[in-house]
Amino acid sequence: MPALVIFIIFSFSFYVYYKIRYVRSERPIERRFLSAKASVALGLFVALFGINQLFLYQTTVTYIIATIFIILGFASAWAGYRAYRYYLPQAVEEAEAAKQK
Repeated sequence: MPALVIFIIFSFSFYVYYKIRYVRSERPIERRFLSAKASVALGLFVALFGINQLFLYQTTVTYIIATIFIILGFASAWAGYRAYRYYLPQAVEEAEAAKQK
């Protein structure tokens, strides 16, 4: 499935992008915020990779491993999304405070 491969590449690209921004950031709340966004991207990457494996191989071992990847990926994406929602207002406040200085 070419569309699935494109989404896998995009999610991994966003993960790398947010991790680079995380390393370059100096503000602590912004770092947590970027880490949460990277967690969402990595979770989607793992889940989409698991879904892609279901289409490529039809063995029992693949079904088991792909199910584990899908569950762990979506759980990581969900946890990252919850952290993103938690840190968003704090990151906005931190950015405004830094802008006023």
